[in-house]
Amino acid sequence: MVRSPVNLDMDVLRTFVIGTDLGSFAKAADRLGRSPSAVSLHLRKLEDQIGQPLVRKQGRGLVLTEAGEMLMGYARRILDLNDEARLALGGLAGLEGWVRVGVPQDFAETWLPLLLARFQRAHPKVRVEARVDRGAAMADAVGAGALDLALTWGEMGKPDGQLVGERRLAWIAAADHRIVDGDPLSLVAFDAPCAFRHRATEALDAAGRAWRQAFLTSSLLGVWAAVRAGLGVTVRTVDAIPSDLRELHLDDAPLPDLGSLALVLHRAPSRTTIADAFAALLLVAVEAGRGMEGS
Repeated sequence: MVRSPVNLDMDVLRTFVIGTDLGSFAKAADRLGRSPSAVSLHLRKLEDQIGQPLVRKQGRGLVLTEAGEMLMGYARRILDLNDEARLALGGLAGLEGWVRVGVPQDFAETWLPLLLARFQRAHPKVRVEARVDRGAAMADAVGAGALDLALTWGEMGKPDGQLVGERRLAWIAAADHRIVDGDPLSLVAFDAPCAFRHRATEALDAAGRAWRQAFLTSSLLGVWAAVRAGLGVTVRTVDAIPSDLRELHLDDAPLPDLGSLALVLHRAPSRTTIADAFAALLLVAVEAGRGMEGS
């Protein structure tokens, strides 16, 4: 007798991926609007289907087992294909026109090209104009009708923006960079206005920690180059630290906690079906936690 294949549950796979990306299945429960017990049940169901444990305890947290690491690659591909299929089938309605979107620099350098390609395959008659700019400029452009959508870190003075996520911030330095207690902290940052720079200086001032502006730039590549050269430390999201740089922890240097920063989606008042379709795909990418860093 031939055994029927086991079909992996799509909702369970999504819980697995989101919980791993967030580093906590409790946070996944909050993100998905489920109870922690429901998320734990999802994980147990997936382990029963696979027949192997997918996570193990390490310290106070959980890490993936070898089977979990292998499943993660498949899960991402399955979910990406599922989301693309839904988008493509929605495209049968024949959307036609154009949409103008704005994103921070690093989004443009990481997952935006793939996102645009996916949207283009689903809606070949839609033209997408992507703008890479500072958050404040993009938020203003949405208000002025020059952009349909924009993703920014912080509200940028626009309280009607939609909160779509939060990411923990970190002090970041070169691997061999050392902080001398008592010396002003050397900062590497974007030119003002910048939500990351504002959070850093605000936290330092509140802690009574002296600082100086060591390097200002309008380029993300410039920020990383200056940090690698040892000119100072910078602030970015913890999940987007380049592999050759490191997070400064409290036992490394007496630096204040930075908390988290909100990721906000701004929409033009005159919303269109095309803009809503692109926003839906954008939110899927944000939920997956990919490329979460910028200015």
